Amino acid sequence: MMNIHPETKKAPRWITFLLAVSCGVIVANLYYAQPLVGPISADTHLPLASAGFIVTLTQIGYVLGLLFIVPLSDLVENRRLVLSALAVVICALAAAYLADNALFFLIASMFIGLGSVATQILVPYAAHLATEEQRGQVVGNVMSGLLLGIMLARPVASMITDFLGWRSVFALSAVITAVLAGLLAFVLPKRIPAPAMNYSALLGSLWELFKTKSVLRRRSLYQACLFSAFSLFWTVTPLWLASHFHLSQQGIALFAFAGVAGAIAAPIAGRLADRGWTKPLTGMAIGIAALSFVITHIFEDNPTLSLFMLVIAAITLDMAVSGNLVLGQRAVYALGSDIRGRVNGIFMAVFFIGGAIGSALGGWAYAYGSWMFASILGMAIPVAALLYYFTERTDAS
Repeated sequence: MMNIHPETKKAPRWITFLLAVSCGVIVANLYYAQPLVGPISADTHLPLASAGFIVTLTQIGYVLGLLFIVPLSDLVENRRLVLSALAVVICALAAAYLADNALFFLIASMFIGLGSVATQILVPYAAHLATEEQRGQVVGNVMSGLLLGIMLARPVASMITDFLGWRSVFALSAVITAVLAGLLAFVLPKRIPAPAMNYSALLGSLWELFKTKSVLRRRSLYQACLFSAFSLFWTVTPLWLASHFHLSQQGIALFAFAGVAGAIAAPIAGRLADRGWTKPLTGMAIGIAALSFVITHIFEDNPTLSLFMLVIAAITLDMAVSGNLVLGQRAVYALGSDIRGRVNGIFMAVFFIGGAIGSALGGWAYAYGSWMFASILGMAIPVAALLYYFTERTDAS
C-alpha cells in the first residue's frame, strides 16, 4: 500500500478508474429515492405535495456534509475520512430499508446524504494525483463515473422496485456500499495533507473563500441554478410519466436510462476546458438547460411525439448539467491545492442547495399546476443563470 502526499503528481491509472467507480456507487445513494417518491410516499403516508422533501432532505444532508465533513480533507488522512463517511451511509441505508413511517424515512434520507459526501473527498483527491495540464481530463474521467452513478441510480431503482419493491433498493445498496468500503480500506492509497490551520479556523475560512474568490462564487451559482432545474425535472417527471403517459416503474426506468447519455459530456467538457474553452461552453450549457424545458411542450397533442421530446429533454438537460459541472470543478480546483478540499466543499454545497430547492419546488409545483407549472419554473431557473452569465468578464473563467 502506498501513500500519496500533496507533492506527488503521478499514480497508477487504476487508481483513477477505482475512484470513478467508487464515486458512481456512492453518489447513486442520493438518487435512488428520486423516481420512487410515489410508492415511498404511499407506503409511508407522505402527502404528494410534500413528496419532493424525500429528495430535498437527502440533499440537505449532503450540503451539511459538504460544509462540515469535506473541509476535513484538508486536515486529516483522506482514506480514513472516506471510510468514516461510508459507515454513516451504510447505517442510514439500513434505516431506510426498515422505515415504517415518513418521519423515520426522511431522517434516514438526510443521513444518506450526509455520508455520501465521501464522493466529494474522492474527486479532489483525484485532482491531487494529476498534473496541471491533465487535471481537467482526470477530473472529467472521475466525474464520468460519478455522473453515471447519478444517472443509472434512477432506472436501476425503478427496475428493482418493479420486481422486488422499493425497500430492496436500499437493502441492496447497503450491501454494495459495504463491499466497496472494504475494498477501499485495503487498496486506496493514503493521502496525508499538510494542514495550515485547525478545524475551527478551517470552517471559519469557508465564508472568506466564497466572498473573496469570484471564480468560486460565480461557478457555484451557475451550477446551483442548473442543478436546481435538474432536480426539479427528475423529481417531477416520474410522477408525470405515471399519471399522463401511464408508464409503470419499468417504463419509468427505461425513460431514466435516456439520461445516461448525458454523461458523455463530462470527459468532453474536461478536455475542452484544458484547451481554454471554459467560458463559451458555460454559456452553451446554461442555454441548453433552459431549452430542454421548452422542447417538452412541442407536439403536446401527440402522446408518442410528446414522450419522445421528453426523452430528448432528459438527455440534453443531463448533458448541460454534467458538462458544466466539470467546467466548474476544473476552474475552482485551479485556485490552489492547499484549499482544494474547502473550495470543493463550498462549490458542491452551494449547488446542492440549489438542487434541494429545485426538488422542493418541483413537488409543490406539480401538486398545484402539473407539468406546465413545473416546467415553467424549471426553464426560469437557468434563464436567471444565463442573465448572470452575461455579466461575466472575459477573464473570469
